[in-house]
Amino acid sequence: MTLTSSKIYALVLNPWVVIGSLVLGGAAGLLFPAESQHLVVLSDIYVDLLKMTTLPFMISAVIFSLQRLFRDGGASRLLLRVVTVFAGASALVAVVGAIVLLLLNPGANLSSSTMHTFGMMVGGDATSSDTVMSLYGTDIPPKSLSFTDVLTSLVPTNIFAALANGDALKALVFALLFGLAVGRVPERISVGLSQSLETIYHACQKLMHWLSYPLPVILFCMSAAQLGKSGVGPLHAMLQFVIAFFLVAVLLLIFAVVVIWKRSHQGLGATLDALRAPFALALATRNSAACMPSMIETLVDGLGFARSRVELLVPLAVSLLRVGPMVYYVCATLFIAQLYGHTLGVVEVCTVLLASVLAGFASAGMTGLVTVSLIGMTCAYLQLPFEAAFILFLAVDPVCDMLRTLILVIGNAAAVSMICPRPLKI
Repeated sequence: MTLTSSKIYALVLNPWVVIGSLVLGGAAGLLFPAESQHLVVLSDIYVDLLKMTTLPFMISAVIFSLQRLFRDGGASRLLLRVVTVFAGASALVAVVGAIVLLLLNPGANLSSSTMHTFGMMVGGDATSSDTVMSLYGTDIPPKSLSFTDVLTSLVPTNIFAALANGDALKALVFALLFGLAVGRVPERISVGLSQSLETIYHACQKLMHWLSYPLPVILFCMSAAQLGKSGVGPLHAMLQFVIAFFLVAVLLLIFAVVVIWKRSHQGLGATLDALRAPFALALATRNSAACMPSMIETLVDGLGFARSRVELLVPLAVSLLRVGPMVYYVCATLFIAQLYGHTLGVVEVCTVLLASVLAGFASAGMTGLVTVSLIGMTCAYLQLPFEAAFILFLAVDPVCDMLRTLILVIGNAAAVSMICPRPLKI
């Protein structure tokens, strides 16, 4: 049987291949720890290639989506409602994720051996450790983070400097504001920019597609290098994270189903039956874009919402309202803070919420490894060494990816039902 590129692509992204690569790499790291640590060079190069593609992809996707929103007459009339629902949904999922993680505290109360291993990982991370010791006099206390500093740091005084420094959050803020402005420019003037953005978007998408082919080899190298250095101790902590994230997902899915049920004028049984197709498809594909036709069919044929509105709002919501990644970034950042004993005040928690929402917007069109890597955006504001824990999140990502997709698909269906006029009672 001849392997085509599509078959190879499906093979390398198969969950069993991903898990198998991680397991084999972990076994190699445990059996040959010294030799495996040399493989970190390949994984570092691969992550740098992903970062190289992320910024232009994110900027083009956000500007292009917002421009498309303004180009549609129906979308312009719905803009205020869209912004209100999107903002409310983003805040809701972020707050729910933060409350559950702070209550369960899954990153604390771990065994001393696990915490010792994590300490060694952080101490050995030359790129993230910036411990400073004063030999004479008292140490200067670190400056506390204020919410004003956070907001100020989000505004790019020089977008080219932000791009050169790889500051994704500042680039995202620029893309959001620029996209809103471009949407108000007459189409005859902005058509050239639209075509350029679409070209960049598809070119970056193609690059990410190509970078997926060596994924099993890269996962093998990452897993081998990390476990060769740290052992299996840190993996015990991830079970508690998965349980906490699963609880967050269940709470948000229940809330989304209730919203759809109340908005649709259908019975609870009929609502659950209508949502069965997108629910199953989200689990099977772990791809929100692949679920869009099923979402439209469910909302229109199954629940009676207006097709003209649903067909506009579902693609827009899937592209911009990234509730699954948003809540994942909140949970992951708080979990890492708990692992490293980083005490969070009110301002720090609010910073995590805001940064996670922005990182969620930045994840538009991203899947798998790239989605996980954006946790580093939120960790950067708290000066947390995310790189040391990166492979741990990759190890449990097949499960977390299913939960993220479920939250995104069912949550976006609920958001669309809030924006659309309620169907008439039958």
